[in-house]
Amino acid sequence: MLRINDIIDKAQTYLPQEDLEMIEKAYIYSASVHQGQVRLSGEPYLTHPMEVAGILTNMKMDAATIISGLLHDTIEDTLTTVEQIEKEFGRDVAFLVGGLTKLSLISFGSQEERQSENFRKMILAMSADIRILLVRLADRIHNMRTLQYQPNDKRIYIARETMDIYAPLANRLGINSMRMELEDLSFQYIAPDAYNELSARVAKTNEARDRYTEEVKSIIGSELEKSSIKCRVEGRAKHLYSIYKKMHEQHINFDEVYDLIAFRVILDSDKDKTCYEVLSIVHALWKPVPGRFKDYIAMPKANNYQSLHTAVIGPYGERMEIQIRTKMMHEWAEKGIAAHWRYKEGLSFKNSEENQIKKLREVMEIQHEIKDPKEFMSNLKLALFPEEVYVFTPNGDVKSFPKGATPIDFAYSIHTDVGNQCIGAKVNKSIVPLKYKLQNGETVEVTTQTGHHPSKDWLKYVVTTRAISKIRNWINLEEKKSSLTLGRDLLEKEFKRHNLKFGNYVKSEEIKKVFIECSVNHLDDLISQVGFGRISAKRVVNCFLAEELVDVSEPVTDKIKKKKTASPSMGVSLSGVEDIEDIMVNFAKCCNPIPGDEISGYISRGRGIIVHTKNCPYMKKMDAERIVGVEWNVREEYTYPVHIKVVCDDLKGILTEVSSVISSFDINISYAQIETVDMVATCNFVIDINNLQQLNQVSSAIRQLKFVKSIERLRHF
Repeated sequence: MLRINDIIDKAQTYLPQEDLEMIEKAYIYSASVHQGQVRLSGEPYLTHPMEVAGILTNMKMDAATIISGLLHDTIEDTLTTVEQIEKEFGRDVAFLVGGLTKLSLISFGSQEERQSENFRKMILAMSADIRILLVRLADRIHNMRTLQYQPNDKRIYIARETMDIYAPLANRLGINSMRMELEDLSFQYIAPDAYNELSARVAKTNEARDRYTEEVKSIIGSELEKSSIKCRVEGRAKHLYSIYKKMHEQHINFDEVYDLIAFRVILDSDKDKTCYEVLSIVHALWKPVPGRFKDYIAMPKANNYQSLHTAVIGPYGERMEIQIRTKMMHEWAEKGIAAHWRYKEGLSFKNSEENQIKKLREVMEIQHEIKDPKEFMSNLKLALFPEEVYVFTPNGDVKSFPKGATPIDFAYSIHTDVGNQCIGAKVNKSIVPLKYKLQNGETVEVTTQTGHHPSKDWLKYVVTTRAISKIRNWINLEEKKSSLTLGRDLLEKEFKRHNLKFGNYVKSEEIKKVFIECSVNHLDDLISQVGFGRISAKRVVNCFLAEELVDVSEPVTDKIKKKKTASPSMGVSLSGVEDIEDIMVNFAKCCNPIPGDEISGYISRGRGIIVHTKNCPYMKKMDAERIVGVEWNVREEYTYPVHIKVVCDDLKGILTEVSSVISSFDINISYAQIETVDMVATCNFVIDINNLQQLNQVSSAIRQLKFVKSIERLRHF
């Protein structure tokens, strides 16, 4: 177990004595409030905050951040309050610890919603102080180091979340060492067989690789010494996940991965031009591999990473990658934002570092507008997508975008109005379609037209979170306008059907009761929900009819009964509920249930209850808490579309004969198609069926035809 003296010894190399005393005080406080608590490993719980603080100390973070690492679980897991933290350690630490506290006391509908809200809170807090994210990353690293003590299903969930969110976050912050460790730890649990096989193969070649590494380092070092260039040469194997990723993306096996070793030249000089001098010396030593040179000094990565990368044919004909950078560039590459922390001795960031924080905050803050948990997590992963392309504006400014970006993404990066009104684009002065994928080094200009609006199809082509968010915002506003028009029309017609005036009732005090009944805040919300189909117009009218249609002398119990005498919707009733008149019922297109099938219901967002067959494979993937019992309750005659496929010999008039059999049962055919291959005909029909019994009867009759080979019911259209 890490000791407090280990942390103090490291911290005293860069922090003043008063900070060390506060760190020790935080250790004592954390030990006191966590006393008696143990981790799944059986160790005292204190080992976790100690390890987190140790990681932050290795990064040379300020005292407030290290103290927050020691206290980050106190509010969530003990009786400690934010007020107590502020009293003992100050407002700065209290804010950090508060931002780190998970939403454990709030009830959520699903694990996905809980995950989404936790990240949402972290992002909001981070936009005010990025140290919160640094502590959260340190916390995740130690949790990943001890993941073997979790149940297997939880291990995979946490590892996947780490790979999708935390490792990319570390990358965006430029903290390479954290990113690599998080990726390798996640890889170990997400694909254990591949991890074990790859680590065994890498271990087998260790001895030979070590000899080769020392030889190359010696050659580079002595050659640079001749030119009086002071530097440090490093050589190390790439981390396992990067090797696996390369094999997977390039469809190659382990023996074909030529750059298992990455060599790095770290210069004592802070002059960029020295890097280019070293590059020319390396290229004079070994032949460069065409197309493998990348200049991240002239054009830094989105996370402010700077370095020269080249691949050469080294000793014994082996390909190898060489990175060349200054000491300052190397510090940023390994530690990122933590390398030049604002709170360290009152220093401020350089412009490039300030811009990096600003860019990251913009990426994160735009997510706050998204309410749906699935959409939020999907967009967050997209926002952290690491691969980028660099293009030029007509004025020569450089803009970076995720790989796959289009001119529409470019337009929205300039201004929302430019994006909304974009009608065309030119790349290198040639007209391209709006779905064209931008490439490195291209010059892009867009054409706009006043009054033009985004299209829903644009969402298929854009990849930046800004463009996606702005297009969706516009579409949502337009849909809301349409829903208001449609909702008002539906309500007016329904009120008129009962000889009532909609305009009179919306001005009455009773409308407020309707707002409460329908869980809306104002009239536009109510009308919009009716337009979207989430609330039926009949339900709104019934709120006013309940009193008017009942005689004053009737008891209250009779009123309730009268209100609940509606016929079931589309022949389906909700188990345990007498009336589902006001609940929309839709039938799933994946399985197309009909009366006679065993069914289940799924409570969707905005589409009411979706009815599936019980054996529908999609039901297994759905949130179990939203699945409800439903049953057939057909009091009126309804028809349900069913897709059947009839395979038969390719003979003249077969479509007419099969159609005649179907029509003899007084069944409507809404769709018919025939395809012939090698003297075999496949007839596809969509027929309107009353129930499973009727379907079985018509299927049996078709099967009696001599030329029919098979008939089956298809579950989708």
